[in-house]
Amino acid sequence: MKSTNALRRIHVRNTLVGGIVALGLLLPTGRIALAAESGTYAQVTSLVTNYTKSERGAETVIGGSSSGTNTTTQSSGGPFVEGSSGLMECIVLAKKSAAGLDLEAYCTSTDTAGDKVFSVAKRKSGDVNPGTAGEGRSELLGGTGKYSGLTGNCAYKIENLTGNRLVSISKCQWQKP
Repeated sequence: MKSTNALRRIHVRNTLVGGIVALGLLLPTGRIALAAESGTYAQVTSLVTNYTKSERGAETVIGGSSSGTNTTTQSSGGPFVEGSSGLMECIVLAKKSAAGLDLEAYCTSTDTAGDKVFSVAKRKSGDVNPGTAGEGRSELLGGTGKYSGLTGNCAYKIENLTGNRLVSISKCQWQKP
């Protein structure tokens, strides 16, 4: 008859082997799945615009670019560091009619390390003329470096200033797989 200690060792060994086998069956790739990262941040963006407008009867078609800076003013952590700044470049396409504004801006933000975030901002309120404002949503579409695989969305408010300038305040949520 085996001693109590020997039986305990056999039981512990069998339990460990059974757990490893069960884990291997649950994770057929042999990798342990890591929890996704996520967080929130807020940014202030200041851009200079270069728009061209084409009056087409009852609608105005607007196209052009905007460029400037963004600064992260709040962050829960992750790749968006509170107090950090970067450059932003956007290509803007819009139509303005009696039905309202339909604007999309395809943007790339580049941080000081050279890593990029890709986004598309959409807005149906306001205008692009000085003295007007509006609200919209932006979708985060990944990027390079530390932003690779990143997705999320932002709610933003924009104010168009004189001198082809605008200021935007965004509140964002992000996640990475």
